[in-house]
Amino acid sequence: MYFIAKLAINSISIFLAASFLPGVHVSSFPKAIWVALVISILNVLFKPFLILLTIPITIFTFGFFLLFINAIIISAAAYLINGFAVDSFLNAFILSLIVALLNYLMELPAMRKNRENDRLT
Repeated sequence: MYFIAKLAINSISIFLAASFLPGVHVSSFPKAIWVALVISILNVLFKPFLILLTIPITIFTFGFFLLFINAIIISAAAYLINGFAVDSFLNAFILSLIVALLNYLMELPAMRKNRENDRLT
């Protein structure tokens, strides 16, 4: 159930970000669901390997380089999915920032509820 909720939040974030970011194009909301699913799969398969390869630069940049890894994953998803296009690497980078921020804002109520439940037990 948690995965489906995260997938829905990620799909909404991608669709909203693509609606006002000029260099990102998503043809429909069902396509945004596919984009979120492919990004999730790419994150599981390749992100740990990319993080491992870039540990020195990630430490040197205090984790900022992880945003570049997210942009690489988004660019790969755009390459794999028809109906999802990112015009440039900069647009993929900005999309990763916006999606991360929107995901955080949408997950905030659930995080607060979990903290309240932890205090009660």
